[in-house]
Amino acid sequence: MTYPTTIGIDFGGTSIKCALTRGPELIGDVIRLITADLDSPAQAITAMVTAIQQLREQSESPVQAVGLGLPGSVDIQNGIIYNLTNVPGWKSLPAGSMISEQIALPVTMDNDANCMAYAEWKFGAAKGMGNVIAVTLGTGVGGALILNGQLYRGSQYAAGEIGQMSIDYQGVDGPYGNHGALERYVGHKHIHDMAVSRFREAGRDPDQSPQLESLETLVKAARDGDEVSQQIWQDIAIYLGTTLASVVYLLNPDAIVIGGGVAHAGEVLFDPLKEQLKNTLSSEFWDHLKVIPAELGNHAGIIGSSALAADALTE
Repeated sequence: MTYPTTIGIDFGGTSIKCALTRGPELIGDVIRLITADLDSPAQAITAMVTAIQQLREQSESPVQAVGLGLPGSVDIQNGIIYNLTNVPGWKSLPAGSMISEQIALPVTMDNDANCMAYAEWKFGAAKGMGNVIAVTLGTGVGGALILNGQLYRGSQYAAGEIGQMSIDYQGVDGPYGNHGALERYVGHKHIHDMAVSRFREAGRDPDQSPQLESLETLVKAARDGDEVSQQIWQDIAIYLGTTLASVVYLLNPDAIVIGGGVAHAGEVLFDPLKEQLKNTLSSEFWDHLKVIPAELGNHAGIIGSSALAADALTE
């Protein structure tokens, strides 16, 4: 199949990654902008426009569209970002038209989890499946839904916020007034805080525990048989599995695709997660359910945003 040449932009709280793509393939190098270096939305848009122009100059074929994935509430119809997660100043901003007017190309915008899900459904782990739950585990928890072979966005283009689903109505306060929101338990920072607390309870000094240096060292400790570390990942799997079981009962998907930094824990997370789901779901929901890691890694956001832009050309 011949794909148009497009540019995908994955806007994150740490960096903004921009690249030429043709279908699932990146063409050339990724341009990375440091988000913290851009003091305002105007500076960020200027930097993205400059990166787009650089990529167009490098491209051997005409660039036909630009896709932009952002972590926040996005009005895809009007190209407006209402709130950019972890990046101040982005309130009700028509970023799509602001970029499009400067580059004379159509710009398609969407939530970053939707972009990841679209990439995995179109080219990656969930290719060819009709109904998919996609979850990104990182600083927070993002979610997206593929239903009946289409990206499902909801009435206000905000569906799929699995991280805001409650696992305990008396739990810790969530960001929107809800209690026990999943991402308050399995986000990167919250895993670290849990680990520090568990090590102290076990009589071990967190400051003298190399297992707590990073998620990677906590994973290694669990693989090496450290019982406290193993229990931490067991509990993370229970939190995550409790939420996902409810979503599975609601939607009866073919697969759950899990990506993001926390998902790099591999079997340390996936094995107890599958066990939790198996023990929670009835057979007609579990027997045909796949629980699989995302395949496209750090490039999923770029590929997904770019693919959405390419497909919008033919709609």
